[in-house]
Amino acid sequence: MQRSIRVVVPLLCAAMLGACAHYNTARPNAPVYSDGRGSQGSNVAIAYGQVRSIEAVGIAKDQPHGAGAVLGGVVGAVVGRQMADSSRGENVGMVVGAVGGALIGNEIEKNARRDSNGVRVTVTLDNGTSRSFEFKDAGNLRVGDRVRIEGTQLYRI
Repeated sequence: MQRSIRVVVPLLCAAMLGACAHYNTARPNAPVYSDGRGSQGSNVAIAYGQVRSIEAVGIAKDQPHGAGAVLGGVVGAVVGRQMADSSRGENVGMVVGAVGGALIGNEIEKNARRDSNGVRVTVTLDNGTSRSFEFKDAGNLRVGDRVRIEGTQLYRI
């Protein structure tokens, strides 16, 4: 029985860690949508394109405070210590469990702190590539609108 627990628990932890993975394709400093025409200088790259899609997404409210990592680390340490049969194994299991639990707890807290009031605007550029931007709301921007991208700003044409 104890042997099966030693096999099942790590597999379960690995599956939970994989489920927490989140691949954010948005840039960390999401640009601000504006209807106005502005100039940011001559060295700013300018691109043109068309809005391909606008979809509701969760935008993180702020950074996690660490409570999920601490709680996950404690739970992971306890579970890791229980899985070992020697004193050296208990220490290794406790450390590995604490690290794994902290990572899982942090991801769970980040996902729980997401606000679902945002939108992701995907723009197909004239050169065929796509870029995505996240905003609190799309304003009067609609699918099919022509846009100009200057640096980190998105302007409707």
